[in-house]
Amino acid sequence: MSSTERTRFYRDKVNGKFLGVSAGLADYTGIDAIWIRLGFLIATITMGWPILIYIAMGMMAPKKPEHLYTDRKEQQFWQGVRQSPTRSAREVKARFRDIDRRLAHVEEYYVSGNRQLSDEIEKLR
Repeated sequence: MSSTERTRFYRDKVNGKFLGVSAGLADYTGIDAIWIRLGFLIATITMGWPILIYIAMGMMAPKKPEHLYTDRKEQQFWQGVRQSPTRSAREVKARFRDIDRRLAHVEEYYVSGNRQLSDEIEKLR
């Protein structure tokens, strides 16, 4: 599944109550669905027209694919990407830097006592 499919809005009929719009918004933003439902209810009572937006979203938005995420951690990652792509890119870059640093530490540990292995690694560079 492509990243564009994971970053778009879907109705979540499985976790939804009526059309799945609030559950879809909860999945999209990471905010609990109860707060979104409460916000729609208060906005509808005070203004009246938000119910029309809710119904329009329920009619136009596609249903969420069954296997969009493999686990909860992946779902949280993609919610973070939707909220702030720049921050997510920085976090991924920082993770790679950390992995690189740890690999360099492992390499230094094993190579420092083995001159032949050190020479072989230098030849590969």
